Amino acid sequence: MASETREEFGRIGIWSGALHRSRVDDAGRGAIEEAVAELEDLGYGTLWLGGSPSPDDAAAVVDATRTVTVATGILSIWEHTAEEVTARIAALDASARGRFVLGLGVSHGQLAPRYAKPYSAMVAYLDALDAAAPPVDRGRRVLAALGPKMLKLATDRALGAHPYLVTTEHTAEAREALGPDALLAPELSVVLDTDRDRARTTARNMLDMYLQLPNYTNNLLRLGFTESDFADGGSARLLDALFALGDTEHVRARTREYFDAGADHIALQVLTADESGAGLPRAEWRELAAAFADEL
Repeated sequence: MASETREEFGRIGIWSGALHRSRVDDAGRGAIEEAVAELEDLGYGTLWLGGSPSPDDAAAVVDATRTVTVATGILSIWEHTAEEVTARIAALDASARGRFVLGLGVSHGQLAPRYAKPYSAMVAYLDALDAAAPPVDRGRRVLAALGPKMLKLATDRALGAHPYLVTTEHTAEAREALGPDALLAPELSVVLDTDRDRARTTARNMLDMYLQLPNYTNNLLRLGFTESDFADGGSARLLDALFALGDTEHVRARTREYFDAGADHIALQVLTADESGAGLPRAEWRELAAAFADEL
């Protein structure tokens, strides 16, 4: 990957499904604006808006920040047309100054009523982005790619891939599939809790929903897990492979494993016992920023 792209994303970013201005009241919007401004000041390289954000959600985070890269992680191609997205990005460019990245995904059949032929649908969507005036350049988009075909598409038609809920083994396979130059920016969920049983409970509270979605379970089966690993919210070995559970030193060790496997950037999602990713865990974000001071 080109050095300028590496610098644009940084080594460590924050992934959060709570940065949706459109889903909260005025007080909640103010809290989001304060939180993203602090995340920028803490030095994180990229802020990933998780949980199917809208273009307007991304615009609000861009407007509340100055220099940090802002990316959708991931915008569903079923919820927003390519024409809508390109028009919003064109309007956003004046304030974004090139620091907005469009993360795209095909979502899941259980969540998208119009879901059909996801690979072909993504190709058509990228064609529409290319044909728009102005187009959304391939260097400003990433794909939520898990399997070989979508990873190949991420290499050919985008800057790279932003895989979610993956192991270090998948990261190594993805790097091989993408080649040396494409961006590989996996998400890694974190529970800052040294009580391993309690940390696993927090992780299971988040993971249980994803284990109902075949796109994820099929990928995990390809990686060597079995159906028994999906029971009761996830086996201990599955949780330990997908999450960083422990103190900040353990989180650093886990990120090193992903970097060693070929990741360029890691998007950390903080889960807490009371929210499991739904809130704004600002104290934990500060703690991680201190721990990763040499990476930020």
